[in-house]
Order: sequence, then structure tokens, then C-alpha cells
Amino acid sequence: MELETVRYLKSEHIATVILNRPDVLNAMNKQLWLDLQDALADARRDSEVKVVVITGQGRAFSSGADLKESKLRSPEAYRDYLESLQRVSRQIIRFPKPTIAAINGYALGSGYELALACDIRLAAENAKIGSPEARVASSITGGALRLIQDLVGPGKAKELLFTATSIDGFEAERIGLVNKVVAADDLMEVTYRMAASIAQNSPFSLKMIKRGLRLAQGEASLEALMDFEVEACLACVGTRDRTAALETFEKRKENGRS
Repeated sequence: MELETVRYLKSEHIATVILNRPDVLNAMNKQLWLDLQDALADARRDSEVKVVVITGQGRAFSSGADLKESKLRSPEAYRDYLESLQRVSRQIIRFPKPTIAAINGYALGSGYELALACDIRLAAENAKIGSPEARVASSITGGALRLIQDLVGPGKAKELLFTATSIDGFEAERIGLVNKVVAADDLMEVTYRMAASIAQNSPFSLKMIKRGLRLAQGEASLEALMDFEVEACLACVGTRDRTAALETFEKRKENGRS
């Protein structure tokens, strides 16, 4: 698939979406959000894709909104841009397959919010992560007002957003904003190793677990969540993946006894 602002690759059950505007540190313009929608739609349809990795070309994940473009927008055009952004964020938050953000450098503003929408975040040691919106008289999008609080708690979220402070990968890991910090040169190797580990598992189980986790985060009451857990488990154990997994498990047990 040829896209204007995104490189889209697929290999061994992993789709990689690379934000590709390195001359402007992968600043997010409307075309980039549209290209992201197309890449995600393909990854969603393709049954061979089990995990999606999102990263940036060059020395940035994304520096955030393209401010040069935003200066020229009418209020109506700005609303259209924001709605495109929010559509992609919703798609990633509710994406049926696991998503990993490999934060390879600057992840600011809406670029940071894109990473927050992913299930898992890995960051290079030298990453610069933050929300400068308060400094440029803007506000937070992409569901990040909730996503940040879910990860680091209300107090730390307010500190980060009110001060418009950027933090490095080490601090992001310490406060729980990213899952793991790694050396910059090792970031993609570690990311693909994790993606491959996830891809070994049942796609249907992963889909149901993801849906259940969303419900547990507040999209449903505890009673509705527990009802869902029963139905999800029953749906999973009726799949061919379940039968194959149990056969493999039994063979390993037999080999272990011999």
C-alpha cells in the first residue's frame, strides 16, 4: 500500500506503521491522519496481521500537530481536522488487535496522544515525551485526558499537563507512562521481539481480552463486565485455536514426563 505520509509494512504477522514526514519531525497534518486511517483499516481487515507497531521515521515519533498548517485553517477546517484526529484515536483505542507504540524520539502533543492510544508503549532512552498544549494556547485531544490519568494517576497527569513539561524515557518508565525504556539502537529489536511474542497467541483471545479490558476501565459496570467475562471465555474455548493450544500443551506435558 502506497501512502503519502506513512510507510506501511507487513511481515510475519506484524504490521508496521511508520510516520514518514521526517523533515518536520513527523508533525501531524490532516493527510497523515487520513493515511493512518487507511493503514489501520488494512491491518484490521488482514487476517494475517496479528499485531500493529507504530513508530516514526528519523529522530522523532511525532512532534505533534503541524502548526504551520494549523495557522491557515478556518474554524470549520480546524473542526474537520480535529474530527479526523479523533476518529484515528478511537480506532486505535478500540482496535481489535494489540498495538505497540515504539517511541523513537520526540513524542509531543498529538504525537504523544497517538502513542497513548496504543496498548503498549516502548520508549528510547532519549525520547522526549510531553504535552505542550498549555504553552501554545491549545488543549488535549485523542482521549488523552483520560488515558494519561489511567496510566499515571490524576495528580501526576495534572502536573504534566499544567506545566507542559517533557520527560525522557527513563522518567516515563518510572511513572508508568511507558511499559519499558530501552537503548535507542535496540528499540525496534525489542519492539519486534515483544510483537512476535504476542503474535504467537490466539487472535480471538487477544480480541476478547482487549474488549474486556476496555469494559473494565469504565465502559461498563462490574456486573456487566463479569457477564462479559463469562461469554468471552465461552467464545474462546469454542475456537479451533483453543483445541490446538490444548493439544500442544498436552504434548509438552507428555514430553516433560518422559
